[in-house]
Amino acid sequence: MLTLDKIYHASYVLKDVIRRTELIHAPNINKKCNIFIKPENLQLTGSFKVRGSYYKISQLSEEEKAKGVIACSAGNHAQGVALAATKNGIKSIICLPDCAPISKIEATKNYGAEICLVEGVYDDAYKRAIELRDEHGYTFIHPFDDEDVIAGQGTIGLEIIEQKKDIDAVIVPIGGGGIISGIAFAIKSLNPNIKVYGVQAAGAPSMKNSIDHKKIERLAAVSTIADGIAVKEPGQNTFDICSNYVDGIVTVTDDEVSSAILSMIEQHKLITEGAGAVAVAAAMFNKVPIEGKNVVCIVSGGNIDVNILDRVIKRGLLTAGRTALLKIELMDRPGQLVQVSQIIAEHGGNITGVHHERTNANKAITGCFVRINIETRNFEHINTIKEALTKAGFNLWD
Repeated sequence: MLTLDKIYHASYVLKDVIRRTELIHAPNINKKCNIFIKPENLQLTGSFKVRGSYYKISQLSEEEKAKGVIACSAGNHAQGVALAATKNGIKSIICLPDCAPISKIEATKNYGAEICLVEGVYDDAYKRAIELRDEHGYTFIHPFDDEDVIAGQGTIGLEIIEQKKDIDAVIVPIGGGGIISGIAFAIKSLNPNIKVYGVQAAGAPSMKNSIDHKKIERLAAVSTIADGIAVKEPGQNTFDICSNYVDGIVTVTDDEVSSAILSMIEQHKLITEGAGAVAVAAAMFNKVPIEGKNVVCIVSGGNIDVNILDRVIKRGLLTAGRTALLKIELMDRPGQLVQVSQIIAEHGGNITGVHHERTNANKAITGCFVRINIETRNFEHINTIKEALTKAGFNLWD
């Protein structure tokens, strides 16, 4: 049974293992409230997962330790289990789907785990992990639905309470519910007046649906850039704890998550993965009632695949009105493009790309289109440039 004493014990066990992440003031995330971020992306493995994994493994019997542990994950949990097992001198096997990014496979291997690649997706890897557990007597380390794992994650809540006494609310990512269960239990046990809000990706709202309908529900499919919280079904333990201790659950879109990732990079020089940025996104886009409050956003991880980071940044720039694509109808004659460029420059826009094309058969034979990519400050700036071009007689197309 999860208790506050167990969470305090986890904090003692972890004190020389994990980084006690400090609260960072982030006033520009939402100027209507006072935001602090807790950067769990700065943990050794790049996420909070090592807290729960290490505490769980530390509590195994000598017989269980001798046999080794097994886990199934395509990301942060795998690395947390691998590191924790290695530090405890225990053999670890991690089952990964063969489609997992090479960077994550190598990172898990470098922490000392034996890798078992399984053809298919996560569910196939999970099935294989259970088969190996039953065959060899390994202990399966669940990524979220385990009281020792939850207790380890709950140490984040203890740190928040100790670091800032006047916190009004904490915003936490939710996948399977391990981190929010631990944080909510710890915080509510010590100060029931602090609100705890959960955030899920709009494309993977398994816990939100389950809480709304008062029973555990399984999603048919999940789709989100926040792959670390793309969980089809919450756990029984986490569902029960969230039902009793969490004040509300909201969702954020992939565009909002992209904007949050961009904000973390620009304002705080922190790299966050999609799952790690959802709490910040909820605060940025006023998804929870935090106006005038002191608020902590949990940045749960930073292990974003570098191959998609560029796309996420571009998406974030578009969502924030920092870039725009203008399609302008011109007459194909000298000076037209120069005039367009002058108008954009006069209004502070920066041209980053130009593509010229002839018009279709329904337009004038001397007509053409030009597509121009520009850097801008915000959506108001984009509208100002569009209005200036229209006033000069240019026809803009959507």
